Amino acid sequence: MEWELGAAGLALGMLTAVVTAPVGVSGAVFLLPVQLSVLAVPHPAVTPTNLLYNVVAGPGALLRHRRDGALRGPLVRRLVLGTLPGVVLGAVIRVFALPGPEVFRLLVAALLLPLGTWLVVRTLRPAPARARRPEPAPRTVTGLALVVGVVGGVYGIGGGSLLGPVLVGRGVPVSRVAPAALAATFVTSVAGASAYVLLSLAHGGSVAPDWFLGLACGLGGLLGGYAGARLRPRVPETFLRLLLGTLAAALGALYALGALR
Repeated sequence: MEWELGAAGLALGMLTAVVTAPVGVSGAVFLLPVQLSVLAVPHPAVTPTNLLYNVVAGPGALLRHRRDGALRGPLVRRLVLGTLPGVVLGAVIRVFALPGPEVFRLLVAALLLPLGTWLVVRTLRPAPARARRPEPAPRTVTGLALVVGVVGGVYGIGGGSLLGPVLVGRGVPVSRVAPAALAATFVTSVAGASAYVLLSLAHGGSVAPDWFLGLACGLGGLLGGYAGARLRPRVPETFLRLLLGTLAAALGALYALGALR
């Protein structure tokens, strides 16, 4: 039975990463409801298990982005500096103050469903050049990354699923957002997973990650992420924006249905 779960996790991790890596999303946010409903990972172990997936899966896409020279530039540093302290704070909040997923599902649905829909509409019907908003200021990007880092630490999701649609919607090209978001997700996941392991030593309950399942999903994500990142330069910017918007809207709808149930 355990090996069947591992094989399912491997396949799901690979499929998710192939689709999400080109737009800077790790895929962990899509795996979270699957781990809860299908793979039966208990609370709050599902959060560090998702972070473990990011740790194992992340290097595949990042290696490809590094070869393309896409990890250079200030956006990567700003996102990492913001999300890194946030994810540690989020891990502490998750263990000691916020054990349930209901509020998270509602928040994700309320944010991503309209944001993804707006991004799709804006891509299909772009605003005139004079009406387009400028890219966000560096301090705004770092502040946003801090908030996303806290959310990622609490729920074990890749920050790219939240940062990507927001930054792309504000006019930052997907070619810049995707590598930076994945880099921030990887660094903060290493810190977050380590924080949960340390907290598990002093806190009872299911706080440590499900190592077998997290590694199985992560291995699939490692292979799928490399393939997805390799596809990104060959895909038009418009298609990537539509893909990101569709993924965000679909994820918001998925979590809205989960919250209503």
